[in-house]
Amino acid sequence: MNVTERHTPATPEQVWAVIADGWTFPSWVVGASRMRAVEPTWPGVGGRLHHSVGGWPALIDDETEVLESEPGRRIVLKARIRPAGEARVEITLVPQDGGTLVRMAEDFTNGPMSFLPKPAREAAIGPRNVETLRRLAFLAERRTQP
Repeated sequence: MNVTERHTPATPEQVWAVIADGWTFPSWVVGASRMRAVEPTWPGVGGRLHHSVGGWPALIDDETEVLESEPGRRIVLKARIRPAGEARVEITLVPQDGGTLVRMAEDFTNGPMSFLPKPAREAAIGPRNVETLRRLAFLAERRTQP
């Protein structure tokens, strides 16, 4: 499983607020291009985000479902990433140094990408998740200066 971490001066509550607002999903998740619907139960267990991946006009409709949720602390997702397959994504928020250590662990669990050797999967996931956590932190920090 690929694990990526980033420290942000934002509090766990600020980071969770971004995660809990399903409509922000394409703003911080690399590859997600638009939202189609956010179920009212999001980010509770069983709640789903209906999003699209890719670039127009080649968009694929997909969804992400909450498997486990501890508000303000942890969320585990099943992300459909067609045609690559499905991934299990765990995001953990740990209070640290007045801010938050955001830890994201991801691996493919089904589909063509799950058959690749671990180093190949990590090469595909790692850089994407570094940028995903950068975007999540920027949204949580609500910076007013570059």
